[in-house]
Amino acid sequence: MQTTLEILTADLLKPVRHGFFTRKGGASSGLFQGLNVGRGSSDQAEIVAINRARVAEAMGVGIERLATVRQVHSADVATITSLDDLVGLDQRSADAMVTNLPGVVLGVLTADCLPILFADEKAGVVGAAHAGWKGALGGVIEATVAAMEDLGARHIRAVIGPSISQAAYEVGEDFMDNFLAEDPDYSRFFIGGPNGRPMFDLTGFGLMRLRDAGVSAAWTRHCTYSDPERFYSYRRSTHEHAADYGRLISAITL
Repeated sequence: MQTTLEILTADLLKPVRHGFFTRKGGASSGLFQGLNVGRGSSDQAEIVAINRARVAEAMGVGIERLATVRQVHSADVATITSLDDLVGLDQRSADAMVTNLPGVVLGVLTADCLPILFADEKAGVVGAAHAGWKGALGGVIEATVAAMEDLGARHIRAVIGPSISQAAYEVGEDFMDNFLAEDPDYSRFFIGGPNGRPMFDLTGFGLMRLRDAGVSAAWTRHCTYSDPERFYSYRRSTHEHAADYGRLISAITL
């Protein structure tokens, strides 16, 4: 059984400790082969727990310091300023977390959506957000930045990890209309696809929202859909009529 984890990092966030974990090196098998950390999946709970423990160890903390929330595609942010804030956090509905507490790892789960890791090393503040199209349009990026600023952050850098690329993200006209109703200029994030339907640039949209919020930002340029050996993908599993799919984790700590 492979146990060596593959952890992608980004120069923009260094020297802050962080990682975009791929599916390699996990204990899950079959459909979830690899490092599935999704408690919401139908994978065995004890195996998911083993995978989460491996992530915590790789980030240099005990499993009790790996902070995750119940992600619901919202713009809600959990602020962690004491260890007491970790109690029951995994049952709290939110899609981002920020902290100024060393030794706490913020982890967000994705399988095509944007995992965004934020850092202001000088201020001693980090953040992590899960942004699907709904969360990105609804303001989760801006809410995360605001919550970090409330903790004293002033020079925030952020990196979008492995996520679905425009070439794999076919959407409907009504989907596009949601964005154009918000701002007609958002049409630039859509192109015509091979099936005559729009293709949405989620990563480009996320980068725009980050930069408009005053954040230095980049994308690792890894597409979850097109690399099944390394990444889980909700959309790919749907196209393959799979019964379920795994979840990746991206994490950051002071």
